[in-house]
Amino acid sequence: MACPRSGLILAALLCLPLGSSRARAADGDAAAGLAKQALDLCVEGRKLTERDARNRDFERGQKLAEQAVALDDQSADAHFALFCNMGELMRIDGESITSVFMLRRLMAEIDRTLELRPTHIDALAAKGTLLVRLPRLFGGDAEKGEAMLREVAERDPNALSTRITLARTCGQRGDRDEAVAFAERALQIARVQGRADKVAEAQAVLSELKAAE
Repeated sequence: MACPRSGLILAALLCLPLGSSRARAADGDAAAGLAKQALDLCVEGRKLTERDARNRDFERGQKLAEQAVALDDQSADAHFALFCNMGELMRIDGESITSVFMLRRLMAEIDRTLELRPTHIDALAAKGTLLVRLPRLFGGDAEKGEAMLREVAERDPNALSTRITLARTCGQRGDRDEAVAFAERALQIARVQGRADKVAEAQAVLSELKAAE
């Protein structure tokens, strides 16, 4: 509908947001689609064993996620997809901190995700894991991270990686019974989900706990 050429200024101005709101809705839909593709690439890339193939998936996923964020900076899923692919690229050759700048960018993306959606369960799990694993010099906070992981475990009965991390965390400080409980539950979940890699990881944690005993 055309904007009136005369009359109240307010009536004329009301014609402008209509088009812009439609454009924002279109951008939001496009961003959601790109974010889903990016997160799918991150998830699928984790299942691959060949380094170059993994690298290709994560790099493509990062580019799609960056496009999604550019279209809709208010999309928690877009920011989380960017975090996921960036994080996997950073650790593609193993768990190591190779760039403080990239680490800060990674933390910024997970923080933005939680700012937009504080109940984002995957983001809570990822942030908790980072806080537990990172040295305090790089922003780590084991106590806060463990609290976040416990919240995830309470809310998600199938939070597999979270329980493995909690098992290791409890075991390291000597809470063996709780560590074993987390590891055994993780092993059950991994078997139900058919995750051979996580079955092996949970069994390894249990073996370490028994050896320490």
